Amino acid sequence: MRSTPVPVMLAVSSAWLKLNATNEIAEWDYQLLPIELSALRDEIRAGTPVVGVEPSCVAVFKDELLKLWPADQDAKRLAGHTYHFSEFLAEHAGNWEPPQLHRKALLHGHCHQQATGGTEPDKQLLERMGVEVEVLDAGCCGMAGGWGYETGHYDVSIACGERVLLPKVRGASFDSLIVSDGFSCRSQVEQGQTGRRALHAAQVLALAREFGPAGPPDPYPELAAASRPQGRPARKLALAASAAAVAGFAAVGLRTLRS
Repeated sequence: MRSTPVPVMLAVSSAWLKLNATNEIAEWDYQLLPIELSALRDEIRAGTPVVGVEPSCVAVFKDELLKLWPADQDAKRLAGHTYHFSEFLAEHAGNWEPPQLHRKALLHGHCHQQATGGTEPDKQLLERMGVEVEVLDAGCCGMAGGWGYETGHYDVSIACGERVLLPKVRGASFDSLIVSDGFSCRSQVEQGQTGRRALHAAQVLALAREFGPAGPPDPYPELAAASRPQGRPARKLALAASAAAVAGFAAVGLRTLRS
């Protein structure tokens, strides 16, 4: 199970602030599902939405939770109230006008995202921002969580990436955006000898707010995205920004953070 990178968490937190949200971001570990389900029961029954940053973690609540506890009514409620980041913005922030960013983008969907709602909300969000979007029909990036790192899997992992995703990234113009919400997909892009780094949709929003419609002035817009802070201050900065989501998803709208 991976943690969501700090730059993505900071971008997500900033997006909530721009929505004038007073909601809080809580930390939960999806490997402790029974405890989490119990801790969230009051909020689940209140209809509080859970907004996810990492697609594989969102899929746990949207899909796998019901397979583990099919008769649990709160599990059913939680599955119905869990959203991918762009999905939540599409369904619950209709009057919000996103910042403009007039660039081209390649959009790649994480497998768990494709299986639990698809990338259409990401595409809609980017297009509302003025981005010209090409959705890649690439299938799995090949990383498949940690599978691509395991002994004996490298060649197959790279072959999957080389089918569509990696060549398309290499062929993208230097000022285009490479967008993927999945950490493993972004890792495959970065480590697949493309010379590029993919961004989460929240990071694209952050770039638009910071640089305006023209975007960053220098080549490769991902270089202008916030980098990961180093050492202990990184943790403090993330917490100060209400962006620490160690499990890869943020429970948004909680009235009380539970320890």
